[in-house]
Amino acid sequence: LGVPLTVLVLGHNMDEACQELLQYPLDEVLHVDDPELKHYASEPYAQAVTELINQRKPEIFLAGATAIGRSFLARVAVAAHTGLTADCTGLDITEDRLLLQTRPAFGGNIMASILCAKHRPQMSTVRHKVMQEAQKDGGRGGRVTKLSADGKLLKSRTKRLEWLPEISD
Repeated sequence: LGVPLTVLVLGHNMDEACQELLQYPLDEVLHVDDPELKHYASEPYAQAVTELINQRKPEIFLAGATAIGRSFLARVAVAAHTGLTADCTGLDITEDRLLLQTRPAFGGNIMASILCAKHRPQMSTVRHKVMQEAQKDGGRGGRVTKLSADGKLLKSRTKRLEWLPEISD
């Protein structure tokens, strides 16, 4: 599409991982760094991503079709007022610069091709190993941009409890 390729990293103290990503052909790594994001919880992750989508207005937003990707990206799509095609097995760009999203339908008996023509971003979760793995190429001279999210957005109604020590007989 001729637009910058950006990777989003959510978490806490992920500087080393962000630097590692710069070895791949991308333009920018956005790192939302906050102690509230150290452990995954769908609510604060979704709120942080939604805030970034509203600010940056990406054309396309992709995530892995993992349990986590499916969990929080559905929340993001609803909050961003756009569609989400889950479990894509193929992606392409049409002549009209739309993301053509292909996924199995009806129990895998047919393949559905889906377009999101009127809303942005075009969002998909993509199945593992659908695309060829990117090769490290020394990078494009991209940069890491460290961001902080509004603390109120990162508060979750779910509380993480530490494991209790084992009780011996």
